[in-house]
Amino acid sequence: MNNLFYRDLQPEGWLLRQLRIQAEGLSGHLHEIWPDVRESAWIGGTREGWERVPYWLDGFIPLARLLGDKDMIATADRYIHAIVERQQEDGWICPCRDDERAGYDAWAVLLIGKVLALHCEFADDPQVENALYRAMKNLHELLCSGRIRLFDWGQFRWYEGLIPLLYLKKHRGDEAWIRELGVMLRAQGTDYQSLADLWKRPMNKWTFETHIVNLCMMFKYEALSCELLGEPYENNAESLWKLLDQYNGTAVGTFTGDECLSGIGNNQGTELCAVVELMYALEWLYRTTGKRIWADRLEKIAFNALPATFTDDMWAHQYDQMVNQPACVTFPGKSFFRTNNSEAHLFGLEPHYGCCTANMHQGWPKLALHALQKTKQGILCAHLLPVSLRTQLDGHDVCIRVESDYPFRMGASITIDTNESAEFELKIRIPAWAKDVRLCGESVRVGRDGCIALRRIWQGHTVLMLSMQAEAKLVKRPEKLFCAEYGPLVFSLPVHADYRKIEYTRDGVERKFPYCDYELHPQSEWRYGFAGKALIAEELPIDNVPFSSTNPPLTLKANMARVNWGWADGYDSVPAVRPVSDKAAEPAQEMMLIPYGCAKLRMTEMPITRR
Repeated sequence: MNNLFYRDLQPEGWLLRQLRIQAEGLSGHLHEIWPDVRESAWIGGTREGWERVPYWLDGFIPLARLLGDKDMIATADRYIHAIVERQQEDGWICPCRDDERAGYDAWAVLLIGKVLALHCEFADDPQVENALYRAMKNLHELLCSGRIRLFDWGQFRWYEGLIPLLYLKKHRGDEAWIRELGVMLRAQGTDYQSLADLWKRPMNKWTFETHIVNLCMMFKYEALSCELLGEPYENNAESLWKLLDQYNGTAVGTFTGDECLSGIGNNQGTELCAVVELMYALEWLYRTTGKRIWADRLEKIAFNALPATFTDDMWAHQYDQMVNQPACVTFPGKSFFRTNNSEAHLFGLEPHYGCCTANMHQGWPKLALHALQKTKQGILCAHLLPVSLRTQLDGHDVCIRVESDYPFRMGASITIDTNESAEFELKIRIPAWAKDVRLCGESVRVGRDGCIALRRIWQGHTVLMLSMQAEAKLVKRPEKLFCAEYGPLVFSLPVHADYRKIEYTRDGVERKFPYCDYELHPQSEWRYGFAGKALIAEELPIDNVPFSSTNPPLTLKANMARVNWGWADGYDSVPAVRPVSDKAAEPAQEMMLIPYGCAKLRMTEMPITRR
């Protein structure tokens, strides 16, 4: 397994701007305005004492550390130490009475264990590491004694507990109980292979077995288990992925689920928790297996589905996003979603439910952390994101800087500086879609693992100019529809939106600008199809908001024609899955497609029209 440079990596360029936007938005202020974090039972308050504070810290900690923001770091540390100070003598760490433990879902134990391990990766903090050790050992003792068992969320998310166990194995030694606990978690946890048939036919009911976040988390279970227990990896994740994609896949690499699996329709919702958890699962899969396909899938989700579900300022988010989404307006009657309410697709503080409000923060920070990884031979540039790194390899000071506007530009400048001669391998992952890959102007061979491998003695200052070509193309989707792709980006026809602010208080939680809710009403036509396959890419200046809805950094020009496309039966704000006819209703005209992540209202899957 590759390691991460938690304390040595720095974001730069557009990625740094994106993280700052996040910190200046809801992520950086949630503890000030949201009672479930501000007054949580985890820190001695009276509000929710289960998943919400750990979820928030799981993204807030790396965000604060990557930005080096002293106030944010102090806030994160204050929460962590408040939690640790309330740990019971036997090691139990969650905020419930002793007589409530058996009925307290152990998912929170696994989650807070993951968060404490993350904190320790960034900070030399023996107190917290000892608390983590005691908490996991206590879980081992309670499961051994039968005082508690995994059920509900803990049973379906058992593999999350392997992450803190891997940390303890690495930093505290391979003690027998660590392996035993991993085996017990798996034994009491859900066998996802046995559930596959349930994923082929979406149902209008809520179940753990088809819950989209459970399924997105589960992709990493085998990789984590094999890493902890030293077992051979059989790549079960690939067969599970293909099945879910076949019956529930979307054009941006995610799966529908609002909250449970919703089928292949392009007007179905995908929960934000599922987006960030799927990203995290793919990050682990690439780190542990080295299979390029997981990193390619990760980038498609990260550069499309993730930014699409936030407003530009990241003060508001959706619970559910739709691939074809020309309106985000409260349904006046029965909800269109299978298992979510009529507000789930609005942009706001906590549309539908607060889990995504707590959990959405990990997406960008954890992606940044995985850009450069430490291998046994040297360093892997896993993603061509703008980052820099100062570290030591075999006693040598090494500085690596990746300057890029990827994914908006298809290349990067990679600078390596060493204080003296240092021999190590630099690997650069090249996405599978890339063509005409060149390094310093020369064509290069990409290995079977999808990487350029440079094993050499590095001395002084070296600059590597990497370039690659992408093809703008239409990709076939179900229902004889197509979507436009260019590199890792999916493109949509934008629908101009009128943001209508909604301020109110519900259940003691206030929505007030800038953390209010918004309905997005369409102000332009959306009923179009592609009038041919030709697409022309045009590079534009990159805005201070990288995925700007008003100033996109990259566009595709396409000939489009109006078609007869109605609403889904019984709704006047959700499009039907496909148009009534592919026949062009008007002459074609050149129109601009923008990145899916920039378009808050959009049409993505459209037909090729006929005259």
